[in-house]
Amino acid sequence: MTTYKQVTAFAPATVANVSCGFDIMGFAITGTGDKVTVTLSDSPDPVVYLSGPYGHLIPSDRDKNTAGVAVNAYLKETGNNHLRVGLSLEKNMPLGSGMGSSAASSAAAVFALNYLLGSPLKTIDLIPFAMEGERVACGSAHADNVAPALLGGFVLIRSYSPLDIISIPCPDELYCAVVHPHIELKTNDARRVLKSDISMADVIKQSANAASFMVAIARADFDLLGRSMHDLLAEPRRTQLIPGFEIARQNALKAGAVGCGISGSGPSIFALCKGKTVAMAVAEGIQQGFSEAQLESDLFVSALNAPGTIIIQAN
Repeated sequence: MTTYKQVTAFAPATVANVSCGFDIMGFAITGTGDKVTVTLSDSPDPVVYLSGPYGHLIPSDRDKNTAGVAVNAYLKETGNNHLRVGLSLEKNMPLGSGMGSSAASSAAAVFALNYLLGSPLKTIDLIPFAMEGERVACGSAHADNVAPALLGGFVLIRSYSPLDIISIPCPDELYCAVVHPHIELKTNDARRVLKSDISMADVIKQSANAASFMVAIARADFDLLGRSMHDLLAEPRRTQLIPGFEIARQNALKAGAVGCGISGSGPSIFALCKGKTVAMAVAEGIQQGFSEAQLESDLFVSALNAPGTIIIQAN
């Protein structure tokens, strides 16, 4: 078993919920993500060293930093609390973006640490530790961002207790356009606006949409995919928190999107598309919608079978 003194991992951005799959669906995208370097050192250090364009916005205290919390959970569960582990986080993703920023930090941290120790655990077994990072970030240990960030591709969380993660192959021609407007929407705030009571009729409709979405992915049925991408739980309340949402969504559909919705808890908007060319046109349409709302934005276009967390340096 090979062990290392220092390992750096990269974890990608993710899209969660995917309209009809609140807290149970998510997928990785290319284009942005966080890097975490884990080092075995001779002296204990409770600080996470921060860099990157957004590093100054997050806590360096390991008990409050998502990467630090995830690493602490791993060390405790595996009986390695005696190890002195240093952490450096290059924070490249904006906070409150709806693109799995906290999940990327957690995923990269535990993946790097596991590799540093000779990969005693499978990647899928790292998900619970990364979920603890999510708990400190937003108060809920959900897996719809950390699971695809670690595993890559599209994932379905069939159950949280016990945790049951299913990787779903997607058609090669299925692409995603994601546009992030330059505003922050905290996950806690986005969860507060959700309805506390849901009718049986809405539960039935949501369940049907989630089921037909999975069938559409398996059959590469883009028409059915679009009909399935309707959310009755989160998006009806959350759209009010995103300036320009409705114009951006209409622009996406006019440009050929299969379906369009809020990425995670927002404010980013995602759209599923058939082919990269259409996805680029859709992204530009969404960006124009935000521009009309006086918001600058960044766009990303990615295939859905995108890779998860990877090691980029080990020595």
